[in-house]
Amino acid sequence: MNDKELYMREALKLARAAFEEGEVPVGAVIVRKGDIIATGRNRREKTKNALWHAETDAINNACTALRGWRLWDCALYVTLEPCPMCAGAILNAHIPEVYFGAYDFKNGSCGTVTNLFEMPYSFKPRFEGGILAEECAGILKEFFKKLR
Repeated sequence: MNDKELYMREALKLARAAFEEGEVPVGAVIVRKGDIIATGRNRREKTKNALWHAETDAINNACTALRGWRLWDCALYVTLEPCPMCAGAILNAHIPEVYFGAYDFKNGSCGTVTNLFEMPYSFKPRFEGGILAEECAGILKEFFKKLR
């Protein structure tokens, strides 16, 4: 197993925890120098707040842990392609590397619906999608099947 799969498996654990809490199962980890420094998971239903996506939760926790908003030496691993809001948060936090699992064909903003990382902003993260894509998509499918 390579490092990308290892970190994505950690994000999947967080997605499963979100699933168990009745949240859309998305999990995220932020890695710095080989160590996971922050985690996040979807918490919108619990908090009744649209801003609490897995990525924003993880970014908030990383900023707190590092005592600053610039995450320029970190990488983000998330089980679902970031939406526009989360892609914007990634840009603002200056996270240089983003890895995601499942593609989001309705809201994905890292190449599927649009690609905010290719817009003429002053900062351009590198990204790679499809890491453990079947597992990441599978937990989402299971969750929505259970809702119906």
